[in-house]
Amino acid sequence: MTRLIVWVLPVAVLLTQSCERSFIPDISTDEEIVVEGYIEAGDQPTPPYVFLTRSLPFFTTLETDGLDARFVRNAAIYVDDGSQRVQLTEVCLQELTPQQQQLFARFVGLNPDSTSLNICVYTDLQFQMLGEEGRTYELEVVLEDNTTMIATTTIQQHVALDSLYFRQPPGEPSDTLAQLRARIQDPPDKADFYRYQTSVGEEPLIAPLGSVVNDELFDGQSFEFPLAKAEPRGVDFDPTSFGLFRRGTETTIKWMTIDESQFQFWNTLEFSLANQGPFSSYTRVTSNVEGGLGIWGGISATYYELLVPE
Repeated sequence: MTRLIVWVLPVAVLLTQSCERSFIPDISTDEEIVVEGYIEAGDQPTPPYVFLTRSLPFFTTLETDGLDARFVRNAAIYVDDGSQRVQLTEVCLQELTPQQQQLFARFVGLNPDSTSLNICVYTDLQFQMLGEEGRTYELEVVLEDNTTMIATTTIQQHVALDSLYFRQPPGEPSDTLAQLRARIQDPPDKADFYRYQTSVGEEPLIAPLGSVVNDELFDGQSFEFPLAKAEPRGVDFDPTSFGLFRRGTETTIKWMTIDESQFQFWNTLEFSLANQGPFSSYTRVTSNVEGGLGIWGGISATYYELLVPE
């Protein structure tokens, strides 16, 4: 028996160790091209617009000075919807008048006070192409060195919310805060993917962590759920008001139906952002851009403007 234990124990240790495999991600110092582009149908259809930037190495210290140089200039960007092919025009913030800068910031969802950064975007200035539900859009990006990136997205049939209402938040009753809840009737026999953003007053629309959901658990059902107020990045965390709306304020909810590739992108990105710390696991963000990183997304959206009751 002693000899058997002496023989089995090393084998068991060896087998246990062989099941553990360390994973060291390839942290490249090479620059990659990052694409972030959208075309929207619904309440406020938009032409396609694309941000094109260069990535930063993982351990780089992010500073405001020099961020202008991260935008990729002089690219040729085309969008094809099957019936026409449109080349997008490059527009940079500092080329515009102050009034145009404010319109630009609102169009691309930026804080109007952030116009000191020379943000550049490629878009269809003639509005030749607007987002339509059910249509597929192919994106082609060609850089000055002939590097090419492609991506495809389809704008899904929109599924609007059935109702939105405010109620007392869980726990102690509050005279100043309210929780927003929504109800949706999800279509049956089809995978649906949703995302939302919120804004208060004249602030830009921003997404909370956990902004996306699929209908895996409520396919074909009437489903009720809370919608948390998005908190700007970098603000101090307050557990007493987190995700709640202040009474007496005006808020806008942007409710979006998206395709699966966008769901995978935002789901992995938000998981990566939330999964920080020394014991976190490595998460690879899913991209639908071939030849680069990022997302090209078709959106169908409804905008709800609400007054949070006193």
